[in-house]
Amino acid sequence: MKTLLMIAWRNVWRNKLRSSIVIASVVLGIWSGLFIMAMVSGMNDQRLSSFINTNLSHIQIHNAGFQENFDKKDTIIGSNTLLKEIDTMSHVTAYTKRLVLQGMASTAHGNYGVKIMGIFPDKEKNVTDISEKLVQGTYLYKLKRNPIIIGEKLANKLGVKVNSKVVLNFQDSNNNTVSTGFRVEGIFKTINSSFDEENVFVKYDDLAPLVSLSGKYHEIAILCDNITETETVENQIKTNNSVESWDQLSPELGYAQEAMSNFIYIFMGIILLALAFGIVNTMLMAVLERKREIGMLLSVGMDKRKVFTMIILETLFLAFIAALLGVLLSIWTIEYFGRNGINLSAVAKGLESLGMGARVFTKLPFAMYVDITLMTLSVALIAAVIPARRALKLNPAEAVKAI
Repeated sequence: MKTLLMIAWRNVWRNKLRSSIVIASVVLGIWSGLFIMAMVSGMNDQRLSSFINTNLSHIQIHNAGFQENFDKKDTIIGSNTLLKEIDTMSHVTAYTKRLVLQGMASTAHGNYGVKIMGIFPDKEKNVTDISEKLVQGTYLYKLKRNPIIIGEKLANKLGVKVNSKVVLNFQDSNNNTVSTGFRVEGIFKTINSSFDEENVFVKYDDLAPLVSLSGKYHEIAILCDNITETETVENQIKTNNSVESWDQLSPELGYAQEAMSNFIYIFMGIILLALAFGIVNTMLMAVLERKREIGMLLSVGMDKRKVFTMIILETLFLAFIAALLGVLLSIWTIEYFGRNGINLSAVAKGLESLGMGARVFTKLPFAMYVDITLMTLSVALIAAVIPARRALKLNPAEAVKAI
């Protein structure tokens, strides 16, 4: 076997140009496929992180009927007892409680439908990152009466700035229309322009008396130590209310996460299948060029299985070198752009509408590199069978006469 390995290795480099071209094509195929997938994966993770950090959190608790019709009377049952239980739960980083209303934000420039969030600022900033996204003003602590923070996109539509007045129109728990003025204390901008346009934040203590819901809450948002702890924490919550994880609240995000890994393998499989035709063509040429040599080996009694193994080994050597170089190049570029990001400011508006930033950070699990290397070797092994079988079909008597 050692002799076969040495012969196969030397045969790979008998025609250095051809071998180098095959290796380069496989390297570029692996690198381009992995890099594109790392970009897509990074964009998907950024979108997921944006939704979780700005609004969803990892888990939300509502009254069972609230999510269906947003009825203001559907507040959380036994909220005080539930909050005490959450305080004692493991893997919970922070939580916050909210009132959630549908209403209209109005100025002289127009009226726009918004979701009004009545929050406790001190608790909210431990769960969401809105306080870190302010581009103007402060986070609900400067103005004493009826402060509000709104998204930059909504501020532009309403034609307001810090200290401008915005009138919120909504219904109280008795379905009476309430119209109250709020003063803009801060303007935030996240990477999700749709969120910025549709959500406003006010103090719970200002909103609750207006809707006659003091001491009651529509929503409890929980941030876990890690996204992987979501199910563990969810199983700890025993309540008659509705408990939903981030992927249940936003099914498209959960589906995207599940589909991503499968998509990577399918995409790389297509690339490797295309590269397999090049490997087959190259090895067939190598076999035909060495027709006389292979015929002589068979004539002097070399076992056909050894000839078959030799061709297989030559192909695997090519594939292994290419896979190693391709994966190393991919790791280097993906790690580099994972730290520094790729500037996509030219399409920033389109990305923001999807909840993504203008700078994308590439990301790919290390296990993927191992799997792609194994896939490359597997495809090469299958591709090697065709030229190896062609070598076995040579007639030794005719092959030794070949020029």
